[in-house]
Amino acid sequence: MRTGTAQRSGNPPDTAAFNGTVGGNRRPSGRRGCQIQSVRPGTAVDIKTLATRFPEGPTRIAAALRELEAHGYLRRTRERTATGRIVTRTVSCNSPGHRAARETTTRKPARRTAPDEPAPRKRLPAVPQPSYPAPALLRTAADVLTGLRREDPRLLLSATDTEHLAPGVAAWLERDLTPTAVRHALTANLPNEPLTRPAALLAHRLTAQLPPPPPFRPQTPPIPEPRHPFQTCDNCDRAFRSPTPGLCRDCRTPHTTAS
Repeated sequence: MRTGTAQRSGNPPDTAAFNGTVGGNRRPSGRRGCQIQSVRPGTAVDIKTLATRFPEGPTRIAAALRELEAHGYLRRTRERTATGRIVTRTVSCNSPGHRAARETTTRKPARRTAPDEPAPRKRLPAVPQPSYPAPALLRTAADVLTGLRREDPRLLLSATDTEHLAPGVAAWLERDLTPTAVRHALTANLPNEPLTRPAALLAHRLTAQLPPPPPFRPQTPPIPEPRHPFQTCDNCDRAFRSPTPGLCRDCRTPHTTAS
């Protein structure tokens, strides 16, 4: 078999010579055909090149190439090179009936995926992120996730899934929700059928059911201690602050005398 290549941008080069037959069966043709046998493989045989070598015009040359292809003596396929360019590969043979059998033996079988080879895993959906991912907050979020399997055994999560979902739970805890409230929101009204990817379901709930931030509570200033008016001690005439007249603190405190 002879092979030739051509660029996609031009007419496909073939390896060919002209005579008065179609292919190698010596069957007379009503118009000039082309036979890809007598020239060296790789010779450019696009329509323009052939028109400069033979007296037939471009129209008859193109028709002859199509006739060879229709009778099975010529086959042109497009392939991509290592550089990314599209080229046309031309294959011709003396006996078209033997071409399929020869190509079947030389063609490499397509690589198939082994039955036990796992399919690539899809990435989990993104989850909300806390404004300040403190380590203690993330640890509490991870504890909430690992405890979900006690509520429903189907919610058994891997370490990788727990690490991905923990920031989403932390974002809920930042919004003044207790771990019990977060656990209830993630486990309530689960479907009855088996969960194919429980981590994906939890990621969806953490995002779709994210509660709003807590209402703003302005900080109230501390109430100052009242300032009482000055009073004069009835015993020692010392001035002291008190809401009512009477004795000062020292006079109210009993003194112990040495015996």
